[in-house]
Amino acid sequence: MGAPLQQNGAPVASEQQKRKRARKALVVGALVIALVSGGIGGAVGTYLERNGGVGHVELPQAAKEAPERAPDSVAGIAARALPSVVTLHVSGSDKAGTGTGFVLDDRGHILTNNHVVEPAEDGGEVSVTFHSGDTAKAKIIGQDSGYDLAVVKVSGVSGLTPMTLGNSDNVQVGDPVVAIGAPFDLAGTVTSGIISAKERPITAGGEGGGASDVSYVDALQTDAPINPGNSGGPLLNAKAQVIGINSAIRSADSGSDLDGGQAGSIGLGFAIPINQGKRVAEELINTGKATHPVIGVTLDMDYSGDGARVGTRTGEGGSPVTPGGPGDRAGIEPGDVITEVDGQRVHSGEELIVKTRAHRPGDRLELTLKRDGKEITISLTLGSSDGD
Repeated sequence: MGAPLQQNGAPVASEQQKRKRARKALVVGALVIALVSGGIGGAVGTYLERNGGVGHVELPQAAKEAPERAPDSVAGIAARALPSVVTLHVSGSDKAGTGTGFVLDDRGHILTNNHVVEPAEDGGEVSVTFHSGDTAKAKIIGQDSGYDLAVVKVSGVSGLTPMTLGNSDNVQVGDPVVAIGAPFDLAGTVTSGIISAKERPITAGGEGGGASDVSYVDALQTDAPINPGNSGGPLLNAKAQVIGINSAIRSADSGSDLDGGQAGSIGLGFAIPINQGKRVAEELINTGKATHPVIGVTLDMDYSGDGARVGTRTGEGGSPVTPGGPGDRAGIEPGDVITEVDGQRVHSGEELIVKTRAHRPGDRLELTLKRDGKEITISLTLGSSDGD
């Protein structure tokens, strides 16, 4: 019988063991390949980084276009209007500020808000900067705080581009508009929006505690962003025509006066209709002052009921209905409550003043009033008084 077999080397592998070894070899091979690939990739990346890449890199970009835009686009409107818009820097003995204005004619007349130039009315200075960057001194030609409008004039400046005036009677709610101004001294700022409402009665000013500097405006309301420094700038329609003079905003924290604080726009901006602005500007240029249409009554501004009540006596003890005035001739009596003007409701004395100021002296109005529980309709022709 032969000697037993001895194990003198590696044992013979079974078929299952052979398959396991093959899988291990594949895994190890994969790891080696990955490591080698990683090493090669790192070496190539380092080489490319050090030597600027394989070739010159150029990113795709749109081709250059012509600068012209559609005339009724915001860009098209801005391009036509900006040469006529100016920035005003105003300084006085104790005040200074920035506002906006626009050129009315080639003689150098510029329309803006009264509250913009007010710091310079007692010997201060007004400096006008044009869209070109040129600057010129200006003098105040006329002011009217009741309408919050003023005209200044520059001399010795050529090549002026007057702004085209539109007709604010043509404006409809929802019309697109563009506002241009210098909010926070950022000249030539363009914003856009729509007409949110028409004939919005607002009062602004009066920070001094008196009524002499309060303005009454039957305003155009817009959601175009307007901020401090936009005052006096144009509100434009799709034809790049001025339809309003940006004058006031309603701020979330406090008030109605545009430049009275640093609060920003919340989408409630108000502009003086250009039809009113045109008439006042012409009077300020031609005579240095504007006329105000009047009914010839003194209102009870403390009346809390609905409508505008004619006073029962004046502070001096006289009649609240001016003898021989328009109201007197039309039959208005002390204590009457005026509820409508030309069919439009009025809810306060301020609203009656606003509705009256929206007309010209000599215009005929139909008033509805209440007296002793009865409703009466009268017609009167507006009188005239000099502005503030």
